Amino acid sequence: MGALRIGVLAYPGCFASEVFGVPDLLTMASHVAGPGRAGYEVSIVSSRRRVTASGGAELAVSPPREVDVLVVPGFDVAPGLDVDAKLGALAPEVAVIRSHADAGRVVVSICVGAFLLAEAGLLNGRRATTCWLLADELGRRCPGADVRPEHLVVTDKGVTTTAAFSAMYDFALGLIREHSGTEVARTTARVALLDDARSSQTPYVDVGLLPRPGSDFSRRVMRRLDQNLAERYDLATLSDTFHVSTRTLLRRFADETGQSPLEYLQLSRVRRARHLLETTDRTVAAIATAVGYRDPGTFAALFARHTGRRPRDYRATFRRNAE
Repeated sequence: MGALRIGVLAYPGCFASEVFGVPDLLTMASHVAGPGRAGYEVSIVSSRRRVTASGGAELAVSPPREVDVLVVPGFDVAPGLDVDAKLGALAPEVAVIRSHADAGRVVVSICVGAFLLAEAGLLNGRRATTCWLLADELGRRCPGADVRPEHLVVTDKGVTTTAAFSAMYDFALGLIREHSGTEVARTTARVALLDDARSSQTPYVDVGLLPRPGSDFSRRVMRRLDQNLAERYDLATLSDTFHVSTRTLLRRFADETGQSPLEYLQLSRVRRARHLLETTDRTVAAIATAVGYRDPGTFAALFARHTGRRPRDYRATFRRNAE
């Protein structure tokens, strides 16, 4: 194989780190592979003569050219950003993406770069992912896409999407593995201090940062559940607290939040358990009791179902200094 041609599409407001992250790791892989091995020919391209990235960094760019893989970085989703206006202003970039895909070549998005792919019509009928924080928004904007917020990297019919920021390295390691071999990818990961065995963004999800659904009624129910995590779940008692029947409580809560009170309670207990695992030295059994589970095994299974990791594995990865 000859050098793999990679083009990174720069545009106003894109993250500079997501422009250079993949090329830098490919450069390291070329050094690891050594001379005489097929490497990577990388260019930073743009349909514009000048590009200022997020944070004010000026990027040197060249016109779009024929490449084997086009990488689309994400952009800064600042509070209050009008995403429609942002995407509308990036019509030239959307045209480049569509033209590249129409030529049958590979397109890759990093994080919210997936929104540009959706704007180009590439995600309809395909599985995709993006930053977990904005996965629901991508699904609303592109209902024809099968959004998989738990995945780090999703490839479907020549289109690859990745989760947030650091997932660009998961994609790049996969590319290195395919083009340069498993050993080169493994060594590159070791040199760069990267985890080459990640498979899910679920352990990183903080549901407390997600928009909280519901109206005043469901929020009052949530608050009651949050304040009594260690109590045994009793639907009848909960209904009596809010002076409604169990059927009415379930219906109203589901209509407003899309889940049952028990499902919400389980998520809230897991969120609290994650915090305790990260910040305290309590045993897993003690944490299980603190969040309402008498059987540590039941708690561990539920925790793993929601986070992708057993409690002890989660603590080993995310433990913070209690101080």
